[in-house]
Amino acid sequence: MIQYFIAGLIDRFPAEENNALKMSINSTPVTVEWEDNEAVAALKAAVKDKPLTIPMSMYGGFEQVGSLGMSLPRNDTRITTSPGDVILYSGNQMVVFYGSNTWAYTRLGHITDKTPAELTQLLSNGNVTITLTY
Repeated sequence: MIQYFIAGLIDRFPAEENNALKMSINSTPVTVEWEDNEAVAALKAAVKDKPLTIPMSMYGGFEQVGSLGMSLPRNDTRITTSPGDVILYSGNQMVVFYGSNTWAYTRLGHITDKTPAELTQLLSNGNVTITLTY
């Protein structure tokens, strides 16, 4: 009886994450609070039917950068990033920060379930692969 009750709750209140853009770093899922902007909307549309795999490269000792293979709408503003920021650079590259930098970027989101130390461990030991799914 409890199983039927729980199944009914799941049907009535489906998990929001089923309709969310999801990200993993080297197969490690991370929770991202995505921005509500045109770039993220375009990214969601691009991965709706097929995951996007982005080979990333370490750069500058504080970030991983990779080509999206497409251009997204830009709304660049000069910002100072913090560890966990997920950024659009030049309209066609994703950057994930484990350090800080100041430049003109479009914000995509922020990783909320990792500490700066965990992000450094995850991102600073060589190139990584980012996978986006919807």
